[in-house]
Amino acid sequence: MPIPVAQVARTFAECTPLFFALGEAPRQQILLLLTEHEMLNVGQIAERLPLSRPAISHHLKVLRQAGLVAMQESGTENRYSLTAEPAIALLERFVAEVKDCSR
Repeated sequence: MPIPVAQVARTFAECTPLFFALGEAPRQQILLLLTEHEMLNVGQIAERLPLSRPAISHHLKVLRQAGLVAMQESGTENRYSLTAEPAIALLERFVAEVKDCSR
C-alpha cells in the first residue's frame, strides 16, 4: 500500500529547515570544511573561508538549528562538528516516501 500523500507532506515539512540550511553557499562551504576537520571554532573557520566571524556565527546557528552541526563548549570557545547522520536519515525517509508515492 502506498504511503499517503499527507505523510509525505509531513516529512517534507520536517525537511524544510534542512533545505533552508543547505540553500546557501557559505553554509555549504562550512559543512564541507567540517567534513575535513573533526572540530573547528569560529576563528579557525574564518581562517579558511572568506567570511567574517559574525557571518560564520550566523551560518553556524542556522546549521545547528537544522541539526547539521553540533556545538561543544571548550573553555572560552565553542567548537563545532558535523552531525549529518540524523539529516541524512530524514532525507532518506523523504526520498523513500516520494518513491513509494510515485509507484
